[in-house]
Amino acid sequence: MTREVKVGLLVVVSIFILFFGLNFLKGIEIFKSTNSYYAVFEDVDGLVKSCPVQIKGYKVGQIEEVTYDFRKSASFVVKLSVSKDISLPRGCTVELFDNGLVGGKAIRLMFKESVSQELYHQPGDTLPSSSSSGLMGVLERDVTPKIESIVIQADSLLRSLRALTEAQSLRNTLASIELTTAHLARGSSQLNRIIDTDFPRIIGDVHALTTDFKQLTGSLKKIDFVAMSDSLTQTLSNLQLFSEKLHAKEGSLGLLINDKDLYFNLSNTADNANKLLIDLQQNPKKYVHFSIFGRK
Repeated sequence: MTREVKVGLLVVVSIFILFFGLNFLKGIEIFKSTNSYYAVFEDVDGLVKSCPVQIKGYKVGQIEEVTYDFRKSASFVVKLSVSKDISLPRGCTVELFDNGLVGGKAIRLMFKESVSQELYHQPGDTLPSSSSSGLMGVLERDVTPKIESIVIQADSLLRSLRALTEAQSLRNTLASIELTTAHLARGSSQLNRIIDTDFPRIIGDVHALTTDFKQLTGSLKKIDFVAMSDSLTQTLSNLQLFSEKLHAKEGSLGLLINDKDLYFNLSNTADNANKLLIDLQQNPKKYVHFSIFGRK
């Protein structure tokens, strides 16, 4: 073999390997026969060639071509390449969906169980198509309005909080709380000082008081209350006997208290003595005589 033939063979092999490698990287199976089908969409939402075609999550083919005609409402015609050993029954639909969060778009073939399995689509048929909103669509349709509502409510709440924080009443309240806290701190300091200085002294006084009380109770235990009670009973009996004799007219005190004549006589005597003293003061010469030379 000449050098030119070797170079030519090497170029052909390199081209074949390059072609095979590129198609392998794109997911195209060169040596596997496929059938082509078509689907029409208004918006492919990022669907490109070599995107997978799946049935229940299993890859059965890929997107072979995407053509467009913007003069039509359904602008995009997508050519699907599906493995030849898979037959698509009548009623099968093509659904465009999100292949994961970052996996891009993909095509999903949906079968209806009620469709007769004897009727199948022929290669080249245009299948009914639909689009799934996907995760981002659900977020945009359902979550975004709620987020907007929450943002509006949060903005209103922040405005209310701002108005509340800027209100003079709140400042006055905070000043009152600060003053109350200062008073509590001062009271706590005084309480600590009382606990440190006065409380031990109070405890000592209480201890001394309890000691004295114990001594007093010990002294009270030594007192003969029975003898004291007997003596008190005897004293009360004597007082009762004295009271009875005092009210009786037999004794001197009884006569003095109960005899009215004696009372009047004593009263008259005191009155006469008083008159005598008055007359003595007024006429002393009538009763007393002084004589230097012995005269009467």
